[in-house]
Amino acid sequence: MTTHREPLDSVLDTVGETPLVRVQASPDEVPVYAKLESFNPGASIKDRIGRYMLEAMLDDGTLPEGGTVVEPTAGNTGIGFAVAAGQLDVDAVFVVPERFSVEKQQLMRALGAEVINTPTADGMGGAIDRAHQLAEELDDAVVPQQFSNPLNVEAHYETTGPEVYEALGDRVGAVVAGCGTAGTLMGMAQYAREQHPDTYVAAVEPEGSLYRTLVGRDVEEGEYKTEGIGTHEPATNELFDPELVDDVLSFSDRDIHTEMQRLAREEGQLVASSAAANSLAAREVARRAVDGEIELPGDAVVTVFADSSERYLSKGVYGDFEAWQG
Repeated sequence: MTTHREPLDSVLDTVGETPLVRVQASPDEVPVYAKLESFNPGASIKDRIGRYMLEAMLDDGTLPEGGTVVEPTAGNTGIGFAVAAGQLDVDAVFVVPERFSVEKQQLMRALGAEVINTPTADGMGGAIDRAHQLAEELDDAVVPQQFSNPLNVEAHYETTGPEVYEALGDRVGAVVAGCGTAGTLMGMAQYAREQHPDTYVAAVEPEGSLYRTLVGRDVEEGEYKTEGIGTHEPATNELFDPELVDDVLSFSDRDIHTEMQRLAREEGQLVASSAAANSLAAREVARRAVDGEIELPGDAVVTVFADSSERYLSKGVYGDFEAWQG
């Protein structure tokens, strides 16, 4: 839970310790709980890696003092890094594919960062290539590279995972999270498996994403509207460890959109599409446990609601499905 009770010196001191809240539509026998990451100062789970990774790179000299961080990002990571960079006297440049949220890009600029767009058709791979080109052109510039840097996983192993167990202890039976970089799930899963080796771990992606190919499934690639999770280029998702995952669950944009609206209407949760996907998946894992299809070492399923729907209002998340797809 949010535990800050004393005056703090910096906004960075408010990162983490987010509330853990019951998903009310989950079964009583196996309740689902979600970490509400919009309570972070930059309003997303990526604040965790922004602070953790920049502090670690400054400590070990990877990032020189007063240097520049250049990162390819869909938006929330940029905001998280920008919040941290501003407080740590580091410059920030972000490379963002054009199709991603305008709100996020505006916030990155408001925090003092420079934003450079790359063509949507080039995907995240194109943004990664451009970020490395820029870093070579600038003095004292580093690409933290959230898709491959172990510090991404470590941030969640050191913060998100322990917070869950401080709240629930040995009640945790499963950890479920969407994978974009996969850092959140991998860090939480590593910590969870150390607490109990039989903890059930499920990754989440939208239909059309290719994470399932990394666990040996033959799936058809397609476009999806759900943001922040999924991949069209599995080779760039170096942090994903199939050995840590029991299942990869996928859901259609339509089902995710319906759940996003249900969470707002019925549960007062103004969360975005990745959170809706996580809710569907975590509830599915809970249902399977209740039905005896899977066995969990504890009676609770844990997931994350990574950010707020307010960041996507311009995309019509609360309108009809066809408008959102358009």
